[in-house]
Amino acid sequence: MRFPTFRHFVYPALLLAGIAPGVVAGSHAETPQKPAFPPIPTRDFAVGPFRLALRGDTQTLARLSPASDAGFSFVPTAREPERAGDGYNHIGDLNLRVRAPDGEWRDFASAHARRPIRPLAARGAVLAAADITASMGKDAPFSVERRWVNDAGTLALRFRIVNTSAQPLEIGALGMPMVFDNILTDRSLDEAHSQASFVDPYIGRDAGYLQVTRLNGQGPALLVLPEKGTPLEAYSPLKNPGEDKAAIFTDRSPRGQTSEGFYDWTVYSAAYATREWKDAGEQWNVPTARTLKPGEALDIGVRFVVSPAIRAIEQTLIAHKRPVAIGIPGYVVPQDQQASLFVRARSAITNFESHPIGAIEAAFASKAKGWTRLSIRARGWGPARLTLTYADGEKQTISYFLTKPLDQVTADLGRFSTTQQWFEGKDDPFHRSPAILTYDDEAKKIVDVEPRVWIAGMSDEGGAGSWVAAMMKQLDNPDAAEIARLERMVDETIVGQLQIADGPHAGAVRKSLFYYDPAKFPSLYGDAGKWKSWTSWNEKDAGDIGRAYNYPHVAIGHWVLYRVARNHPGLVTRHDWRWYLDHAYQTVVAMMRDAPHYAQFGLMEGDVFVDILTDLQREGLADEAAEMERLMKARADHWRTLKYPFGSEMPWDSTGQPEVYAWMRHFGWQPQADATREVILGYDPAIPSWGYNGNARRYWDFLYGGKYPRVERQIHHYGSALNAVPLFDAFRRDPADLHLLRVAYGGMMGGITNIDQQGFSSAAFHSWPDMMKWDPYSGDYGMGFFGHAYAAATYLVNDPTFGWLGFGGDVDTTGDAVTITPKDGARARLFVAPAGQWITLDAGKIASARYMPATGRITLTLDAATPATPAARLFVTATTRSARRYAPLGDIPPERGGFTVTLGATAREIVLAPR
Repeated sequence: MRFPTFRHFVYPALLLAGIAPGVVAGSHAETPQKPAFPPIPTRDFAVGPFRLALRGDTQTLARLSPASDAGFSFVPTAREPERAGDGYNHIGDLNLRVRAPDGEWRDFASAHARRPIRPLAARGAVLAAADITASMGKDAPFSVERRWVNDAGTLALRFRIVNTSAQPLEIGALGMPMVFDNILTDRSLDEAHSQASFVDPYIGRDAGYLQVTRLNGQGPALLVLPEKGTPLEAYSPLKNPGEDKAAIFTDRSPRGQTSEGFYDWTVYSAAYATREWKDAGEQWNVPTARTLKPGEALDIGVRFVVSPAIRAIEQTLIAHKRPVAIGIPGYVVPQDQQASLFVRARSAITNFESHPIGAIEAAFASKAKGWTRLSIRARGWGPARLTLTYADGEKQTISYFLTKPLDQVTADLGRFSTTQQWFEGKDDPFHRSPAILTYDDEAKKIVDVEPRVWIAGMSDEGGAGSWVAAMMKQLDNPDAAEIARLERMVDETIVGQLQIADGPHAGAVRKSLFYYDPAKFPSLYGDAGKWKSWTSWNEKDAGDIGRAYNYPHVAIGHWVLYRVARNHPGLVTRHDWRWYLDHAYQTVVAMMRDAPHYAQFGLMEGDVFVDILTDLQREGLADEAAEMERLMKARADHWRTLKYPFGSEMPWDSTGQPEVYAWMRHFGWQPQADATREVILGYDPAIPSWGYNGNARRYWDFLYGGKYPRVERQIHHYGSALNAVPLFDAFRRDPADLHLLRVAYGGMMGGITNIDQQGFSSAAFHSWPDMMKWDPYSGDYGMGFFGHAYAAATYLVNDPTFGWLGFGGDVDTTGDAVTITPKDGARARLFVAPAGQWITLDAGKIASARYMPATGRITLTLDAATPATPAARLFVTATTRSARRYAPLGDIPPERGGFTVTLGATAREIVLAPR
């Protein structure tokens, strides 16, 4: 099976958002032939590790290749001829918004309507220089000179802006377009992985930077660093013309699912804040402006450096004397956990301050190996900013998200989803009652009618998300009242309505229960003009069972209730555990029978299939296990033949990788698993910001699951937590690779930031500075909560640089023992990295764990029994080649591959010792 090229896809949802779709995907019309463009004359240079080319007419960057791979370019070199005209930005262009005292803001953009530039003499280290004022626009009250410089082997781009007017000139917006080759249009999946790059920003003022990483995850990576006086204050999108009708800070390259678009490195943004961003939430940094006196000059610039690998980015920053901050365990801090911020800079920290005041409690803690450690505590809730001021006057900002203790967060989610989102008693003609439906937090009501019918139809990601989240909350934190409602939903709505109950298609899952039929329901849908898109499926289309992506959602519902019934007596009452496990298995079989086309791709939440197989094996259901393994191996055999088996119904996606990784690992194909891991790191960064740390790239799903449908970089859409799952597994196999754990933990915890103080869970955060808010729809959030709940665990690590660290728990070292107190949302999984031991509980809670490095013994303290948890179900797995096998001491009987630990009225200690 060959994955089709991007040019075969249509993306009609873009029409929903009023966005030019670029390669319009979905129609069966033939792709029009591209017009021929004349080649663009360029001039080549070699600077340190780079081979670059500048256009002969504009002196903008036409090629930027690492010397080690001259056939690859970080910028869209192959598209240079078609992007040569007015309105196409390149690195080397400039955007300015200025005003005289009491005057109106005026916009100037060098790419908007190009005029001949005036070349200047290039001497010494200067590669090329020009006065580009003429191309900025008519009657500019300033001049702009641009220079490309070889600064002792480092490539630098520098601008000098001079106020040529007789009055002070306020610069309210100043941006340098950062145009890198993230255009996937007309490329096959293999071509995209080998030729294209993604960009992630650290919007950290003077310490800010961009990292440009190849889709295949291989090095080298490119870093764009600020020169003095060039803070990365904001990261502003260059929209397509027409999206903002009066704007000239735009780019004509079509944005869409195959091209995220380009952004400005924004040095000043105060004028945006009072106009385009006036209705937005708080920005990453305080918007500022700069006023130049008559004749005064402003110098700004950036530098381009190579990092040999993604994991080497922070060491590269240190080598270039940039401030580096590493948050442990990350930048999402629950109020009951101790966090740390490790800082390394050439200049001493002279001050740090929290915004809001008092929200972050920071204090100097220690110094070691060139790093300063600050202790961090959350004293508020929501986004917060820590600003570090250095002795040299530079400022660095770190963006945190502060949240409740995680057990409270999950309780809030469970309560909100099973009450505020509970849909019942309306004599619903679509047979959705009882159900948990999408919620609109802006309107404060359930979304039971939507032109994108799946959002109101309990299926696809945008409709299934809320009830999947409610289900996954029960995996480690079951609640009797919530489970009673979920059982009703499964019995009365899922089985028999959403999922076919019997007959030749038993187990198959429909695309949506809600559909569009104005003849049958003439008064239901409202404005007919909103129902003309392909998204308004009729009853036949909604009832289609061929979309494999819907099957994991239903399998999760059955599997979670199986686990609860098996391990928590009395909570599940409608069926026994065998019924639920059988239905989980039946769902998998039906997927392979009735939805084989999309089953060729890795599926979001597809990791659950591995657990269903494991549970079939543990329960002795040998025939069912053998059949499921056979079916899954057919998929894995196909993936094994592909270089990058990470496609989906979309041209490029970040949701198939976790399941592909899981089955590669299951069947012992480690090289393919390793390649998958590296690809994930290509789009999943480690950055000092709660928003971007572990934020697996996603930029189109507001079209499908959000209230405000537009193509926009999404913050902690479900890909963040889903992609954390394979990275956690990879770290447990290689505990020396702390980068894996940091990215994984950032993604898993990023999936908690979507949940507000009442328990409403948003599909994702709108990262563009004109919004900076959570989307009001719950939409497809539940897929992310699946990843969070599935991966929730505490990790104990002894790092050679930072010492003993706890991810998800507080660490205390006393004498010859190290104790960790888990505070993750499950308290049911613990990895002791020095021993290579993965300790999991299907029932029970870990109150604390004490590790003795000298003997290797691990003492678990388990919570006392509860009526629903009279015994703990314990599993201990050695994950590294050198790890010894551990088992509990004493009379603890084995059962189904693990151990059953009877609990009592008080906490119980269990000693795990190497055999």
